Amino acid sequence: MQVSENLQRYWSKTLRITATLLFVWFVVTFVAMYFARDLSFSFFGWPFSFWIAGQGALVVYVLIIGFYAYYMNRLDNEHGVAEED
Repeated sequence: MQVSENLQRYWSKTLRITATLLFVWFVVTFVAMYFARDLSFSFFGWPFSFWIAGQGALVVYVLIIGFYAYYMNRLDNEHGVAEED
């Protein structure tokens, strides 16, 4: 089965954005949480480490999902693989 050059570029960009966003997820989930204990200042009245764990990570997760949906819709339209309404 021969895959067109257009679909190869589409798949390459899809893999690149997925890997990038997974890296961001990993950094927010594991790296930031690991070092958050050492941060001992107050942020909006709460310890910063508590805010990172309880609120900051969730905000970043929602931003990742929103960016992925926006980027993939744009990429689908650009490469002609968008779903029909």
